Amino acid sequence: MADIRSFRQEREKREKGQADYQQKIRRYRLSHVYRISLVAAALIALAVLVTLQYKNHIYTSYEVVGTVDAAVVKGTRNMPLGSNILTYSNDGAHCTDARGNILWNQTYEMQDLILATSGDVVAIGDYNGREVYILNQEKKLGEVNTTMPIRGIAVSQSGRVAVAVADTKVTSINIYDPDGTWRFEIKTTMNQSGYPMAFSLSPNGELLGLSCIYVDSGVIKSRVAFYNFGTVGENKSDFYVNGYTYPDTVIPTIRFMNNGMAYALGDDRLVFYSGTQIPEAADTYLYEEEVQGVYSNENYVGVLFRNSSTEEQHLLKVYQSSGNRVGEYLFNLDFDHLFFGQDNFVAYNEQECLIRTFGGVDKFQGEFVKAAKVMIPLGNSYRYVILTNDSIDTIQLK
Repeated sequence: MADIRSFRQEREKREKGQADYQQKIRRYRLSHVYRISLVAAALIALAVLVTLQYKNHIYTSYEVVGTVDAAVVKGTRNMPLGSNILTYSNDGAHCTDARGNILWNQTYEMQDLILATSGDVVAIGDYNGREVYILNQEKKLGEVNTTMPIRGIAVSQSGRVAVAVADTKVTSINIYDPDGTWRFEIKTTMNQSGYPMAFSLSPNGELLGLSCIYVDSGVIKSRVAFYNFGTVGENKSDFYVNGYTYPDTVIPTIRFMNNGMAYALGDDRLVFYSGTQIPEAADTYLYEEEVQGVYSNENYVGVLFRNSSTEEQHLLKVYQSSGNRVGEYLFNLDFDHLFFGQDNFVAYNEQECLIRTFGGVDKFQGEFVKAAKVMIPLGNSYRYVILTNDSIDTIQLK
């Protein structure tokens, strides 16, 4: 019996020891999880704090972190082309990078130059002429020659170009591949479709958006039509896949933002269209104020109005490419250029610059040290390339 009692006592000790050991393991694990949770919470709090400080940080000046000599030639015009600078005139064009290297140089002779861009691709033509040059920021892609006078051009990021040519009765929009090969033709007449006001190609060159104006029983109307040059449009008459009519409205602007979203801006409305094959009207915004201008990239559209209710002279209404409203912004800067960043817009003239976030924070509002001809963003770090009269400067806000 004594042995049995001893065995039982020993077993109870072992079981109690195992229970204590398991309890210690549980406490250790809980303590470990707790410490990890505290560290994770601290890191999250730090990240939130840094993000808030970054979003709310105000820049008061900038420093030049890189500069090269450059000269702005009288009679030339300059604009961004991708992350580089396009310089053009009636005699030729060239593209320059931030280090001052000339990437390409194209000569030509034009009387009334017209130009279209999409991303880093540019098409340069001559109104009433018969030549169009297609280039990106690296090289010349091709050249188009027409048999009739050119009335307008549009280009895609793929390099495909749309060229409107006209005779006395018919205006045709011809589609060419980057190498100049003719592919498709859309014919318009005043009696059937109206007069073309604007047209745009999707970035991949598969879709064409066309705005025409015509008079029906004394009423001015606009018609927005979409054409598909892919497999969907092959079985459609003249590649036509969808269209909309707008009475008492003039629509001088139509633009693809990406392969699935386009917008048309009229004198009283902004309409978004959605669809990679058959674009359909989505969001519509009606305006009573007079539209002063429109600015867009692949992510945002900004419609500018003259403001009369407060001291600020400009009212900018901004929308996402999806058609959702971002916000309305009042400001006073008498600007020459405006472009969008990831979460802000930048308005500037040669002397001054305003950078405002969509949250309403003025990240920078100040003067340039030297007159700014062109301003190009470099990523999302508030670093920019600026073309001045005698240099190309890379600046960092601080």
